[in-house]
Amino acid sequence: MAIENGSKKADKMVKVTKKDMVLPSKDLGRRECPLVTFDLPYVTFYYNQKLLLYKGNSSIDDWEEMVGNMKEALGEILVDFYPLAGRLEKDKEGVLRVVCDVKNVGVEVVEAVVDGVGIDELGEDESSFLLQEIVPYTGVLNLEGFRRPLLAVQFTKVKDGLAIGCAFNHAILDDHSTWHFMNSWAEICRRSGSISNPPLHDHTKARNTRVKLDLRSDQSQLANSPGMMREKIFRFSGSAIDKIKTDVNSSLSNGSKPFSTFQSLGVHIWRAVTRARHLNTKDSTVFTVFADCRKMFDSPTPENYFGNLIQAVSTATPTTTEALLGNAPAFGASMVQKVIEMHDSKMIEGRNKEWDASPKLFQWKDAGINRVAVGSSPRFKVYDIDFGCGRPEAVRSGKNNKFDGMVYLYEGKGGGRSIDVEISLEAQAMNNLEKDKEFLMEEH
Repeated sequence: MAIENGSKKADKMVKVTKKDMVLPSKDLGRRECPLVTFDLPYVTFYYNQKLLLYKGNSSIDDWEEMVGNMKEALGEILVDFYPLAGRLEKDKEGVLRVVCDVKNVGVEVVEAVVDGVGIDELGEDESSFLLQEIVPYTGVLNLEGFRRPLLAVQFTKVKDGLAIGCAFNHAILDDHSTWHFMNSWAEICRRSGSISNPPLHDHTKARNTRVKLDLRSDQSQLANSPGMMREKIFRFSGSAIDKIKTDVNSSLSNGSKPFSTFQSLGVHIWRAVTRARHLNTKDSTVFTVFADCRKMFDSPTPENYFGNLIQAVSTATPTTTEALLGNAPAFGASMVQKVIEMHDSKMIEGRNKEWDASPKLFQWKDAGINRVAVGSSPRFKVYDIDFGCGRPEAVRSGKNNKFDGMVYLYEGKGGGRSIDVEISLEAQAMNNLEKDKEFLMEEH
């Protein structure tokens, strides 16, 4: 059966050849890991999807041996990252946790092949329709973790390489922990013997609360469609990033704090997307960043903490399109800078207490309109993930958890200060963005 691409049928097919459950290589007994305030809001999000593409070489050419080695290494690394091998469960008081025991254990691993498709096609700037076929659990809510594995992996053989698609239950980890796991798995694959940075599973380091959630048995209505969107990566060289930062800082008054690379790039994206949407001058717009809170506490949480430790931080007062675009870039950058600096340990704890008192489960529709939201970070060394077959040719996110205005930042493949900006937008707005010379920069 051909894969559908809108009303057009594609002549390329992904064929599943094998499906397994990979268990931790050692008997772990029974392990429990509570979900805390940082985790719980995401149970009604979707599985977080990542895709890594590798060009063929001698190791990839021996498909069965290579995949066998990766599955063996996966079993080994699950001993350290055991929550990924468990399932969601409620205790007697209705508090959510991850349980890993003989009844609830294992990661789903699929092997597949697709003919006539190469790594270059899958790694194109515009997201391929095949993405939802080579990354597992598209459209699957995290609540499915009560009966599905919390991690699913798909190895897809293409004509000149390997695609590794992963789906992580977002209720148990954020991007920081995701890439920590991926790098550790790769370490084991390279026969390092042990990993250099074991994970920390003590969630009391972040929060020590027990919050009961009222979860309905039927959550299918939460799976709202995002509508017709396009997803595309815009690649900015190190010199382009430097120019953006210089331009945004050029109108600063003496004594003002300079804007960081993130703040400069963030407002550059925010302004460009706002222009592309062709909003009315009085329409309001909001900028959101999913901030990593690990270093924001008075006593910073260790970098190897495994779980969710992010909060969505938004510009305090929505600004109008007229104000954002009618002023110099520093106007918007100062709003981004201010909200990030305000998000300190006291504010984090205040938001946690507020949520504990009145839990709110985020849903797809909560993204709001005219928003630009930035997740992930170019700080994550995604191109260092070498499973023994070299560096990836491309790294992408899957279809899940994307709405109009969602942005993911990745380090550029060339390294240095280069950054890849993956943007999801309504189709017409994306058409407009592609023609925006101010956004694209001269070197793009």
